Amino acid sequence: MAKYQYTVEGTDYDVEILEVEDNIAKVTVNGAAFEVELKQALKPTTRPIKQVTAPAPKPAAAPAAAPAAAPAAAPGAGAKIEAPLPGTITDIKVKVGDKVKAGDTILVLEAMKMQNNIEAENDGEITSVMVKIGDSVMEGSPLVTIA
Repeated sequence: MAKYQYTVEGTDYDVEILEVEDNIAKVTVNGAAFEVELKQALKPTTRPIKQVTAPAPKPAAAPAAAPAAAPAAAPGAGAKIEAPLPGTITDIKVKVGDKVKAGDTILVLEAMKMQNNIEAENDGEITSVMVKIGDSVMEGSPLVTIA
């Protein structure tokens, strides 16, 4: 289903989620198979479909005016950062308007008792934060947008 690499206290782990049915996940960690019981039952095991949205059309040119500062990105505009696996949001390190660089940690997602740093995939400005601390999210759920 999905493969991830984690580092916990300096030790690397290769984690593969093989199957999730109700609240039982079948996973392998560094090749060892486990059945993991999740704290909360998940919704059906269907994987959400990633939707690709076309960029918003550019507005018609306005009459010439004095130069202004660069406009702020529209709320919710930009690339969506999605949850790589189901879990619970335990920390949010950014807010709307913050500038981030690729690789910056934007939030922390706890999954299977492991803290996972979710990082910005590109440089830009946070245009929306779609979760709050304590939210449970599914794999593929939108977390923030960066323009």
